[in-house]
Amino acid sequence: MLIDDYAAELRRALSGPYGPKRDLVVEARHSLLDCAEAYQAQGLRRTEAERRAVEEFGPVRDVAPGYQEELTASAGRRLGLLLFVSVPATVLAWGLIWSFQPAETWVAADRPEWFTTASRLLDVVQLAFGLYGGLALLALSRPARWIPRPRLVTRSLGLSVWLLLPLNTLLGLLISHASQLPASTLSSTPVVLANVLTYAFAGTQLYCATRCVMLSRKAWPPAAARSR
Repeated sequence: MLIDDYAAELRRALSGPYGPKRDLVVEARHSLLDCAEAYQAQGLRRTEAERRAVEEFGPVRDVAPGYQEELTASAGRRLGLLLFVSVPATVLAWGLIWSFQPAETWVAADRPEWFTTASRLLDVVQLAFGLYGGLALLALSRPARWIPRPRLVTRSLGLSVWLLLPLNTLLGLLISHASQLPASTLSSTPVVLANVLTYAFAGTQLYCATRCVMLSRKAWPPAAARSR
């Protein structure tokens, strides 16, 4: 097998974020090219030098698991960073809106007894979101990686979003409904922008979480490689 064929097979075998995946394949290809050039300098023909370099590098079924582990950690880092940034941004946006609302539109509203409990529970869920995202980002970072199985952190991060995001959305909707804000307030530009920001972040979190769960459950080596 020649180098370009090997790189193409490795690319097909891997799953993960486009940028890191491309970088890993390019890095592997450059390593193979360097090795082939060294063999060529020893007198081998180009095709034979490439075959020798590929053989020395190892079969894709043996090389892919290490690369896939890094891609899975990369997906976890992206989700961790997203949570660490987006959750405080959402809380800040809504905090500013509540702070600038006239007092008579929300303090004096006849709210149900569960309003305060739901509001505090929402604060706890959002705090857990942000903190776990930051901890996962730290645990999965290359310089500070101290966990033996980063795949499990990526998986737990994705599953936590699946579990907590619906709860976070439900609490937010209940609190918004119970606040009894006038229609003019709900349709104001700041509230509309905050809603757009909130749902955009939620959709991105759900997409990244789904990718993390799918990547972390991927079996290696691939079935196609095992059957060879």
